[in-house]
Formats: sequence, structure tokens, C-alpha cells
Amino acid sequence: MLDLAFLTSAFVTLFVIIDPIGLAPLFIPLTAGMTAQNRRAVGLRACLIAAALLTLFGLAGESILTTIGITMPAFQISGGVLLFLTALDMLFDRRQPRREGHATQDAPDPSVFPLAMPLIAGPGAMTSMILLMNQTTGWGGAAALLGVMLAVAGSAFVFFLLAPPIERLLGRTGEMVITRLLGMLLAALSVQFILNGARAAGII
Repeated sequence: MLDLAFLTSAFVTLFVIIDPIGLAPLFIPLTAGMTAQNRRAVGLRACLIAAALLTLFGLAGESILTTIGITMPAFQISGGVLLFLTALDMLFDRRQPRREGHATQDAPDPSVFPLAMPLIAGPGAMTSMILLMNQTTGWGGAAALLGVMLAVAGSAFVFFLLAPPIERLLGRTGEMVITRLLGMLLAALSVQFILNGARAAGII
């Protein structure tokens, strides 16, 4: 019999760590200049990729990292560094050509990085999947936990769909202000990833 209290706790844990509500504003500058159809495709692709990564880490993450000699602190630090580079793009508006509608086929696709990883399937979410999976019993428990994770990923997609109305409400000036502000917050989040990894590794 499945433990409803455990599944509820798992949902809350993953929802807080992934923070679908907080990802919606970040989705706006990362997909600025895209059509509504392209935005939906990017959001759906990001959630599916993130769900696949979290499933992989839930089922075999600990074994994979141990086999290739990567510690979770190192994973956290590398994710923080990559996220910091994205924050710099937002702070200095390096996506200006795409915002003006002149994006080419070579324009970077944000669905894999940074949306799927590390914003949705970040080090914290991957670590949580490993720890939560260790608390399940049998394939039934594992399947239930994966269902909870898919529900959280699905909620992230719903909030991505709500991003365009928010963008229209903000307007161009509001978007620029929010982009800079979120860039600063994203930079702080990336530094926090690095600090968490350094603390877990015993560096600080």
C-alpha cells in the first residue's frame, strides 16, 4: 500500500525545490521574441527533458555518479557556474537580436540549457530524487514517486503557458526591468549552488 503522506511530502519537496511558479518569470526573457507556438514547444521540450533526467537520476543517479567518479558537490558547483553564464546574458541583454525578432536557426535553444537543466532538473532536484527513491519500496513505490515528479514537471509547463500574458502586461520597458532583476537573482542563485557544493565538499 502506497504511503499517501510520503507522496504528499515528496510532491511538496520537489515543488519547492523546482519552484514552477518562480520559473515562469525566467521563461519570459529566455524565450523573448519567439512565437507562441515556439514558446509552447520550448516549454514542453524543457519539461519532458527535465522529467527524463529526473527519472534517470531517481532510478540510477547514485550509481552513475559513483561509477564515473563525480560527487554531488562537484555537480552542484558545475551547475552553478553554467547558470551564472546565463545570468550574465540576461544582465547584459546579450539576447537582444532574438528579442527584436531577428533570431536565426542558429539561435540557442533554451529548452535544454538552462530550462531543463539546471533550472528544472537542477542539482537539488536530482539529489532529492535519489534520496526520495531510496525511501520507496518495490516498483510500485518507485512508479508512484515518478508520477509525483511528473505532476511537478507538468505544473512547470502550465506556468510556462502563463508567461506570455505576463509579458504583454509588462510591456517592453517592464520586460527589460524584470529581465535585469531576474538576471541578478539568477546570478545569486548560481552562486548559492556553488556555495552549497563547496560546503558539501568541505571547502568552506
